[in-house]
Amino acid sequence: MRLIVARCSVHYTGRLSTRLPEAVRLLMLKDDGTFMVWHDGGPSVKPQNWMTPPTVVEEDGDPLRRMIVRKRAGTTEDRLEIAVVEVLSDVRHDMGEAAALEKDGVERDLQEALAVAPERCGEGFRLVRREWPTDIGPVDLMCRDAADGWIAVEIKRVATIDAVEQLTRYLERIRRDPSLADCRGVLAAQHIKPQARVLAQARGLDCVEVDLAVLRGEREADLTLFAV
Repeated sequence: MRLIVARCSVHYTGRLSTRLPEAVRLLMLKDDGTFMVWHDGGPSVKPQNWMTPPTVVEEDGDPLRRMIVRKRAGTTEDRLEIAVVEVLSDVRHDMGEAAALEKDGVERDLQEALAVAPERCGEGFRLVRREWPTDIGPVDLMCRDAADGWIAVEIKRVATIDAVEQLTRYLERIRRDPSLADCRGVLAAQHIKPQARVLAQARGLDCVEVDLAVLRGEREADLTLFAV
């Protein structure tokens, strides 16, 4: 990754036209072609301007006086032109291999609690293994049901469409083993987004909402009253 701190102005043309006046800014160039322009003012956590890969970066001057970042966007071209007045710092860092994203504490706690009580994910479920390996990552729980069928359980704090896609990919890999060809999928979460539930049902996946406090015995489950 290359990080350039420079006094510069930035002119963008493409779907619209914008200009950032001269100021000290951080220009971030990632090895994958991502380009971002940052500043140190205000509460925003987003860059002031950016381009996603693939991009082409052209540089003029030694010392650096101008950078042009281009990206094709259909029949048009997005273009960032940076006029550099002064370079304060220009460094490169080898970030090494990216570590996998770890689950947050709630998801780890949910996995541990459901491993002890897998029947909360489905009637008659019994745990076979936590972190069942596939070639694209581990499934949180692999269980069997009362009929001895296989069930892959993916656990989230909040289940979104991305969680449905993730479980779908896991099942596609698992089912390549003939002995697991009928493996079913269950998405377990403290909260499941409505869009995720619709997509999961369309793909034949079951959805289960679980309450970590109830699993831990810290409070009683809420009772639901049905009219007769």
